[in-house]
Amino acid sequence: MKITKDTLISEALKLNPKAAEILIKHGMGCLGCPSAQMESLEQAAQIHGIDLDSLLEELNK
Repeated sequence: MKITKDTLISEALKLNPKAAEILIKHGMGCLGCPSAQMESLEQAAQIHGIDLDSLLEELNK
């Protein structure tokens, strides 16, 4: 299954075993916070000023 901008952070963590490492590398350190369960990657990228395309590319490798 492909990870998209609409994928929730919690789903991405289940889909890609390296997702936590990748998200932290890109500056998203709050993976355990309650909003991570309900927040899409697009929303999180906007909040944290992360390049969404680059993040998605790495998550889908």
